[in-house]
Amino acid sequence: MSGILSFEELKAQVAAGAVDTVLVCLVDMQGRLMGKRFHAGHFVASAWEETHCCNYLLATDLAMSTPEGFAATSWRRGYGDYVMKPDLSTLRPMPWLEGTVMVLCDVLDHHTHQEIPHSPRAVLKRQLKRLEEMGYEAMMASELEFFLFEKSFEEIRKGGYRDLATLSGYNEDYHILQTTKEEHVMRPLRNHLWNAGIPVENTKGEAEAGQEELNIKYAPALDTADYHTIAKHAAKEIAWQQGRAVTFLPKWHHDKVGSSSHVHQSLWQDGKPAFHDPEDSLGMSALMKSYVAGLLKYAADYTYFLAPYINSYKRFQRGTFAPTRIIWSIDNRTAGFRLCGDGTRAVRIECRVGGSDINPYLAMASMLAAGIRGIEERLELEPPFKGDAYEGEGAHIPHTLRDAREALMGSAMLRAAMGDDVIDHYARAAECEIEDFNRVVTDYEVARGFELA
Repeated sequence: MSGILSFEELKAQVAAGAVDTVLVCLVDMQGRLMGKRFHAGHFVASAWEETHCCNYLLATDLAMSTPEGFAATSWRRGYGDYVMKPDLSTLRPMPWLEGTVMVLCDVLDHHTHQEIPHSPRAVLKRQLKRLEEMGYEAMMASELEFFLFEKSFEEIRKGGYRDLATLSGYNEDYHILQTTKEEHVMRPLRNHLWNAGIPVENTKGEAEAGQEELNIKYAPALDTADYHTIAKHAAKEIAWQQGRAVTFLPKWHHDKVGSSSHVHQSLWQDGKPAFHDPEDSLGMSALMKSYVAGLLKYAADYTYFLAPYINSYKRFQRGTFAPTRIIWSIDNRTAGFRLCGDGTRAVRIECRVGGSDINPYLAMASMLAAGIRGIEERLELEPPFKGDAYEGEGAHIPHTLRDAREALMGSAMLRAAMGDDVIDHYARAAECEIEDFNRVVTDYEVARGFELA
């Protein structure tokens, strides 16, 4: 694994002519990489210190339009600049792009040089700082699920996103024959990410035609969020290079299983798993029980950060391995929260609520905030649910984006943990998504009512 580059190693590679381009990237509200391509010579000479970008990059929707109503920036305020401050600890090659490395940036106020509070990396770092002050470190892993299609992005777009055909024609869960047919995309994805310093464990077919899963090794939470973001970006670029398309839309067809992004999490202290108690019947420490109780108590509050779009809520269907209720259970894939590794040092909780469209920084930060509050309140954990959680009696996951937005707006816990400005900013993002959807006439409405209404 080639891994992270030091700044001195980068300068040597630039001098040798091995690197000519540096991607200087921030992470936007949607979890995407945005930024500039620098000539490597200029980057190592001066741009490594900082560059600038328009502050609308943290106030857009998926389509990069500029909706009104954000307090942080607007047409009225003139859409000024943010500072992009390269985090040189994230310098890494992008082996699928010739002569190219990348670096992630923190986003700073142009005048004060303080981090922008609603920048996704800053949101997560704030919760990690709280944990550090408590003496803990968050370890996490996220699973990336997506669908792989026969045609390219360009062909699909020009075809109006109709008649979509996945590369596989049948359920390929753990299927070796079918995934062999997809190795022209998946093999370079694994290898290039590995050579970019991202500790890929494996890929596998998932439980639907054309569905893939990429798994990356458990790591400190900020690293995991970085890995997730870069891997998602790489999957799109490498598929495009091979004349294919991928989608991280959670529910691309109503007859197909959706795509998730399960997040595994635990807290560590002094290099040891603080969630583990060998004397407990399940191996769960009192700390873990309170943390998980916090995840459950405040699940509705942070559902928006796990399901940020209208489409996200189409995934929550019975019998699809996507949860519908806020329930925890032991190694049970019907529950919203699954206890994994019970009785071992690897004991951890897996949140199964999040879809493939999560911004990992925001999702992880919001769950950490809930878990921290559970610890602070010394919450008691209810007994684990047994059986089919679709038949359970636990509270439902919010049914719609509107419901999740209302829970977000009313969350005293998240407002205390993240700040009013951050919550109001992302609540406005949810509102923009709802407004945009409500003004559009869908194919479903036309087909259903054109003649019969």
